[in-house]
Amino acid sequence: MPKPAKADAIAPDAHPTVRVWDLVVRLFHWALVTSFAVAWLTRHDSEDIHHLAGYAAAALVAIRVVWGIVGTHYARFRQFARGPRTVLRYLADIATGREARYLGHNPAGGVMIFALLVTMFSTALTGWLMTTDAFWGVDWVGRLHERIADLLLILVLAHLAGVALASVRHRENLVAAMLSGRKRTAEPGDVT
Repeated sequence: MPKPAKADAIAPDAHPTVRVWDLVVRLFHWALVTSFAVAWLTRHDSEDIHHLAGYAAAALVAIRVVWGIVGTHYARFRQFARGPRTVLRYLADIATGREARYLGHNPAGGVMIFALLVTMFSTALTGWLMTTDAFWGVDWVGRLHERIADLLLILVLAHLAGVALASVRHRENLVAAMLSGRKRTAEPGDVT
């Protein structure tokens, strides 16, 4: 009769994992996804819900900025902020299929985080401006808000494409990692 396996034993084909994304990062990420989706879906229908979703997004961005300074290792901006040369080299490596796996955010993902945070905040700011006495009914502010929101949607779609590509190339489900906080431990050639 075979001996039962230990509860903490790792199956021979399973990869050990390490915690990368802390709870604050994961809650922020999914709350921002939700607030953006709600704001986008209510942009023509429910002004009150649209405004609340926008305010929630702005508050979430503020929290993430603070956490990007004082948070855990992989949450900190300094961990994934890379210079233009590194980002361009990484993008060239993607084009040739030679990009390294990063335990945290890769250089393209780091740029995307900053772009999404700035664009999300800009969308919320211009939306709020439209509710003030100074800019109530001012056409250019409304058009600017809509154009920035359109750009935000494009960035979100590019982000999803990048996540899908990295998941396939590195044989790692990044959506699951953003849910659990865990990724496969670093292997030779990976960047930690």
